[in-house]
Amino acid sequence: MTQFGFRLWAALAIIVLIGGMLAAPVRADGPEMLQIVTASGTHDFHVEIAKDDASRAQGLMNRRFMPPDRGMLFEFEREEPVSFWMKNTYIPLDMIFISRSGVVTNIVEKAEPLSERVIPSGGPCLAVLELNGGAAASIGLKVGDTVRHPFFKP
Repeated sequence: MTQFGFRLWAALAIIVLIGGMLAAPVRADGPEMLQIVTASGTHDFHVEIAKDDASRAQGLMNRRFMPPDRGMLFEFEREEPVSFWMKNTYIPLDMIFISRSGVVTNIVEKAEPLSERVIPSGGPCLAVLELNGGAAASIGLKVGDTVRHPFFKP
């Protein structure tokens, strides 16, 4: 191989490597529209759906940024207590625990990035919505408010 050929090959290899690092890995289905209804109004979010063990285990780990109107909805097969943690999660998150009917049952605000502290649901839930830390407070979210998405059956 000539020196030019080697340089061309090396340049292409670097482009492919960088392209692979920049591409967002497939983590979940989505995004889908979700609405949160609070005393301050209806708030729209685009959420990825984590509905299998692999996507729920990955969650939002290793991400350094998430737009303000984005999030991830973790869907479970049955309503029961669940626990989360922030291992390998760089973004502070609000965790919103939701019942089968779409009612907010618990809110954990600004979970600490990279923490391995267990964050319990505080009771049974069918889903957990993760939003950027501070989003719940900014829309005035309270326990008892409603989340609208086809997954919930009012």
